[in-house]
Amino acid sequence: MGNVIENAMNKHEPAMTHNIPAQNGQNMPENAPAHTTLIGLDQGELGEALSHIGVKDKQVRMRVNQLWNGLYARGLTQFDDLHTISKDLREKLAKAYTIERPQIVTEQLSNDGTRKWLLRFKSDIPGKPGPEAEMVYIPEETRGTLCISSQVGCTLNCRFCHTGTMPLVRNLSADEIVGQVMLARDRLGDWPLIEADNKEGLPDSKRMITRLVLMGMGEPLYNFDHIKKASAILCDDAGINLSHRRITLSTAGVVPMMERAGAEIGCMLAVSLHATNDKLRDELVPINRKYPLEQLMQACRDYPGLSNARRITFEYVMLDGINDSLNDAKALVQLLKGIPAKINLIPFNPWPDSPYQCSDWAQIERFADIINDAGYASPIRRPRGRDIMAACGQLKSQSERISNRERKALLGE
Repeated sequence: MGNVIENAMNKHEPAMTHNIPAQNGQNMPENAPAHTTLIGLDQGELGEALSHIGVKDKQVRMRVNQLWNGLYARGLTQFDDLHTISKDLREKLAKAYTIERPQIVTEQLSNDGTRKWLLRFKSDIPGKPGPEAEMVYIPEETRGTLCISSQVGCTLNCRFCHTGTMPLVRNLSADEIVGQVMLARDRLGDWPLIEADNKEGLPDSKRMITRLVLMGMGEPLYNFDHIKKASAILCDDAGINLSHRRITLSTAGVVPMMERAGAEIGCMLAVSLHATNDKLRDELVPINRKYPLEQLMQACRDYPGLSNARRITFEYVMLDGINDSLNDAKALVQLLKGIPAKINLIPFNPWPDSPYQCSDWAQIERFADIINDAGYASPIRRPRGRDIMAACGQLKSQSERISNRERKALLGE
């Protein structure tokens, strides 16, 4: 099986994977009429939505709690199953609103148990399919990590990242971010009294999703408000109840927003570093030209709540002959001096026409030894999902940005 993955990695050919048919009504018509979604609303907004369909003021708070429990604690997918409210109110909700998840376009299962979904989100242009982004689930023996997207496309153009080869189409809204997590829980059987349709590769755990990482498509700090709102919903203890310390936000280095992420979201931070000097990082991570390493490292030192118990994770992709010398390892130790940190070494995951090769495994281990000897944890991330292009840096969709002129023409303006 390992040879299958290796061949897929080197030749960009599909390995022995299979698609999983989408169920539970997830494959809906591309251009189905849209209702206003209740997913992604905070409790105040949910109360306003209920008032709008005639719920009396004195009942609003109770109905909000019932809806919140149904949506985020029980994972209901249709109003008819919300038996704690009257049939009349269920009918009013169904007529005015929706609690549909994003649409599954494809669902793939890797040889190693990794799952990848291509998701289609709502379209704001009649007759045109909505934009698409990818989401990945990585199971381990007793835990599971869900990697979600924050944008469709990206503006950062990191040279080693497949997403960076596509333009930014748009930000994902809070309901689309929360909806990814809810859809994954639907498919993995991660709600009470619901089981997965396909349990292959799932962990031996009460919860299938024990960690959430914003490391999919896009730069989360360029979509800050929606990420903040979605995180508050996902962490609410009356619903999905994820711990803030179980959410990791990965940034390429949007320095002005890093302090706000720590203070207002309270999540763990990961920084896509990948180089130890400005000249190379300008090439690999072009945002470095705007926020160079000196500013980035200071923002890391100032990150709210930083401590040995809340370390920053620095991500470092291993590129053969580019950033993987032993001198690079020593420079990395010096760069991070004084910052409570963990360094994830990521073997480069190739994609079609990618300009780099992965470092030799023995060289990665020598690199890691230098960092470990300096007192930093430096795990080598085991590649997962390469055979279905689900590994770190491999995500991409075919969505294209529509110009304002095209948008007006399609809307008949």
